[in-house]
Amino acid sequence: MAKGFNRPMGGGGGMAGGGMMAQIKKMQEQMAIAQEQLAVETVTSSAGGGAVKVTMTGDQHCKEVIIDPELIKDADAEMLQDLILSAVNLALDDSRKLSEEKMGPLAGGLSGMGF
Repeated sequence: MAKGFNRPMGGGGGMAGGGMMAQIKKMQEQMAIAQEQLAVETVTSSAGGGAVKVTMTGDQHCKEVIIDPELIKDADAEMLQDLILSAVNLALDDSRKLSEEKMGPLAGGLSGMGF
């Protein structure tokens, strides 16, 4: 048999595995905290020069849509729909950026552990 291939299993490798499990558990706890923060942090985006505003949480739940009453007087339904759609999509983009800021460093830690 070749040298080095006849080692008993379980020797010093247990410590490394235990350390990795502790790191994974810590990372899971950090991710849970970041997810809780994302659920309460909000972003607000607007369209039409502020005529339509959408507030969304960091975990992509729409919390509020505000439409300037002046817009309703003069706007047609199609324009209002376009502005709402635009504001919602901008808020989603901003919410995703917030999520990446919070979760990105944690994902970087996973790649450092070989995931």
